[in-house]
Amino acid sequence: MTTSTTRGSNAIAGFVRNRSRGEETKPSFKTSELVVYVLAVLGVLIASAVTGDAGTNNGSDIFAADKAWWFITLLTVGYMVSRGLAKAGSRSSDTDPRTDAHTH
Repeated sequence: MTTSTTRGSNAIAGFVRNRSRGEETKPSFKTSELVVYVLAVLGVLIASAVTGDAGTNNGSDIFAADKAWWFITLLTVGYMVSRGLAKAGSRSSDTDPRTDAHTH
């Protein structure tokens, strides 16, 4: 008795592999990206608060609040782009008929 396998088929030697139809990406609160983003934002805020005059004679702040918020904005944009790329190829498991594009 010979058993043949068909290329591209899930049936191999009488066994069928079922693939999960779940989402490809995790929710954002479960990702390491969010943890790194939050830690980076906290790092910027702490660095801005701790870094003061640092020995300058004119009393100007080396890492002023406007620079800190600019870096936080850049971090936020980077995080949003990374999440967008992660979600770009994911399938939606939403079964709500209100979000279906084919029903009106």
